[in-house]
Amino acid sequence: MRNWRESWTATVAVSVSENPDLQALGLSDGHLHDAMETLASQLLAFGYRLAYGGDLRPGGFTEQLFEFASRYDRTGQSNGQLGVVDYLAWPVHARMPAEDRRTLAEELVGVAEVVWLSRDGSPISLQECPDQPIDDLTTADWVEGLTAMRKTMLNCTAARLVLGGRVEGYSGAMPGIAEETRLALEADQPLYLLGGFGGCARDIAESLELATPWQSSTRDWDGRKWFDQFGCADLNNGLTLEENRALANTPHIDEAVVLALMGLERIKPSMVEER
Repeated sequence: MRNWRESWTATVAVSVSENPDLQALGLSDGHLHDAMETLASQLLAFGYRLAYGGDLRPGGFTEQLFEFASRYDRTGQSNGQLGVVDYLAWPVHARMPAEDRRTLAEELVGVAEVVWLSRDGSPISLQECPDQPIDDLTTADWVEGLTAMRKTMLNCTAARLVLGGRVEGYSGAMPGIAEETRLALEADQPLYLLGGFGGCARDIAESLELATPWQSSTRDWDGRKWFDQFGCADLNNGLTLEENRALANTPHIDEAVVLALMGLERIKPSMVEER
């Protein structure tokens, strides 16, 4: 049984991060942040709750979402319901001083929900987090904690949208967006590939033959070949082949959002039935 909040149609996970293709596309990190805000505002407007699993870097997407959620709440549109939930993997918050965690929790009361996770991905209370920052986290700690977080999110969300995504310098077993996409495909969770911003999302769209490979698209990151076994039908997202190809190629976020929402609205009855 999935974990739904009664006041929302469904919770939709969003995967997004910077990537090396933006400059080649004539885009910047700012364009990606604008795209994230457009996507978030439209999902909330259509009654979907937004879930994100990220870190707490200054200027990062988690901080942006919290700022957006705060503005959204101040408009009175949220009716007191929290439309944004952020899942913090154990390695992310285990490095934080306890006072910083308490301050963050206090600042987000009435704005966004934060789910603190244990090493195995189980939700824990703020009081159960480490008393002292853990500074000697290993690669294995990051791999275990991030994978556990992504599996927990899978069980608490109805669909996933992915855009951008770094393909090097990642902390998990494979690029984060790749692992989140892989888990969604394995679970038959509705999946939307917004490939027009390049990065990992674009690479996966190419593997699924939704986008024509770029001449320079020869990246062979860990786990990429696994996606070759899948095709459009495995996305399970309510869109036709032509619509998924448009979603995978358009660099225009407004068009991408319209297509993603079109698919979500088509499959909404099945999502509601699972509540």
